[in-house]
Amino acid sequence: MELGLSEKVCVVTGSTAGIGLHVARQLQAEGARVVTTGRTTDGIGELHVAADITRRDTPDEIMRAATGAFGRIDCLVNNAGGTDIRKLHELTDDDWQASFELNLMSAVRMTRAVLPGMRERGAGAIVNVSSTAGKRPSGGMPDYSVMKAGLLSYSRLVADLYAGDGIRCNAVTPGPTATRAWLDDGGLAAQQGNREEVLAKVGSGRPLGRLAEPEEIAAVIVFLLSDRASYVTGAAWSADGGTVPVII
Repeated sequence: MELGLSEKVCVVTGSTAGIGLHVARQLQAEGARVVTTGRTTDGIGELHVAADITRRDTPDEIMRAATGAFGRIDCLVNNAGGTDIRKLHELTDDDWQASFELNLMSAVRMTRAVLPGMRERGAGAIVNVSSTAGKRPSGGMPDYSVMKAGLLSYSRLVADLYAGDGIRCNAVTPGPTATRAWLDDGGLAAQQGNREEVLAKVGSGRPLGRLAEPEEIAAVIVFLLSDRASYVTGAAWSADGGTVPVII
């Protein structure tokens, strides 16, 4: 299926590992010109910007680098984010602020950086990577849940305000995914007990009976960026193996 992404300039934040890395790979397979970002110096994009997305000036830095190299930005994937297993009553103000900067404000600032160019050209596609925790809060990820819920609201707001400018904005809500965030020795599974037992329990808790593979989430994101999704905006696409029911 031709997705119409050839030669599109696509910025993917948090794209040196996990879901973001697979998004970048799939976009490249479609012929897109990919800008990867992350804190490490290595990335698979034609252009890679090594920077901390939580810094206030980083989104403008990424935008300038991408437009300097390719002249425009057609697509944006706000994928950067993360959390640890924590208890609500133990979270400090600093914990909340750090989560706010990483999981919500990075997307707000990055979107703000690309919107003027998209509006001028009358076209653009944005996908924000939220979480099932944004739809149904996780007791073990309280700050993350709140920020991802905020990201869902922000996605809908951008979709409503800029549809007339030819800009589409959607969110994807993955469930637990087989990335380093869950699988590493110090990852989310290990933080909750015996790593293998936790992974087995979490996987069996999905109607499909397993964790997602990152390329499965990436495929949904790439579709939403594509011309095949030209009439899709303001949506929150569940990619969670049937875990969280649709909220009506």
